[in-house]
Amino acid sequence: MTILYLLIPLSLILLSLAIWAFFWAVKNDQFEDLEGPAYRILFDEDENDLPREQRDRKRSESDDQAGRSDAKAASDDDPEPPR
Repeated sequence: MTILYLLIPLSLILLSLAIWAFFWAVKNDQFEDLEGPAYRILFDEDENDLPREQRDRKRSESDDQAGRSDAKAASDDDPEPPR
């Protein structure tokens, strides 16, 4: 019977800790996107895992390469042969 004097306050402390953790998670948007992590594994390269600086650098490099290939394709086109 004397153990109840220890277990009841201990259970109330644990309950209040669990309630605090739940409200902290809701406040910090931990439950904002529940489906995104499930689909993330399907992507080969997930840019969201990279830091913002590396993501911007990668995008600018891919834009530069796309611009170069477009310019090269335009310069490689032969003019129409005379008829």
